[in-house]
Amino acid sequence: MDYGIVLPSIGDDASREGILAACEAAERHGFGNVWGTDHLLVDRGAAEDYGRTYEMVALLAWVAGRFSKVRVGASVFVVPYRNAVILAKELATLDDLSGGRVIAGFGAGWNEAEFANLGIPGRYHERGAYLEETVALCRHLWSGSSEPFHGAFHSFDDFVFGPPPAQGASLPIWLGGRHVRAIRRAGRLADAYHASASAPASIGTRVPAIRAAAEAAGRPMPRLSGRVRVALGQPAESYYTMHGSPEAVAAEIRSFADVGVSHLALAFPSREPEALDREIDRFVAEVLPLV
Repeated sequence: MDYGIVLPSIGDDASREGILAACEAAERHGFGNVWGTDHLLVDRGAAEDYGRTYEMVALLAWVAGRFSKVRVGASVFVVPYRNAVILAKELATLDDLSGGRVIAGFGAGWNEAEFANLGIPGRYHERGAYLEETVALCRHLWSGSSEPFHGAFHSFDDFVFGPPPAQGASLPIWLGGRHVRAIRRAGRLADAYHASASAPASIGTRVPAIRAAAEAAGRPMPRLSGRVRVALGQPAESYYTMHGSPEAVAAEIRSFADVGVSHLALAFPSREPEALDREIDRFVAEVLPLV
């Protein structure tokens, strides 16, 4: 199992200091990646979780410039919020400057009010199509192709795009989402399926649809990843959390592996640097030896 840390970049107590502590812990313990979260202008109903959220492109660029070992990942960009060409350019630039350390997590979004706040209310109803076109557009531009691109939302014939990503068209695109359309989309298009707040058994039920879509598209089965909250010594949350004793958490990790998950992005409760350090250090010392 590979592990990453979800950066404490959302919530009222999100801070620069907490983000730095998470990145330092990731490099100290040899975790492979750190992950940002995306929201731009939520409604008051979502403010408790996402009212204070560090913008993800700027966040990942700042992290990549300060830390040299970890990969920087998006968990996930709400792609329809953005112009796809600009997003492709931002990620290509970040990948070039970071020496090929970007993981592009993409999703279609869920917050209809946020689409309206951003001045694109109609895009909510075509967000899946927009996401799929963005995947195609990014790979087209990142490949160095000079051929025209014509889609329903973006179209260009005469263009020059550079610099390309250090990873080229192989810059990994991970797709999230729980709806059956999102699950099948991951099979058809993604390098990995990135599930959020989902138990091992729940991900396991999605695997046949992912595999069938990949086979139908003539592609290999995508890697499976989970974004999971960890609360050692605490009771269950209102949504899926690995909680309880170290033995219980280790058993959950083994269950993830049993259904084919090979990567976990771990979200720890604390935002304050010292408390976050203690939680991560405890996970490494008490849970990982039992997996």
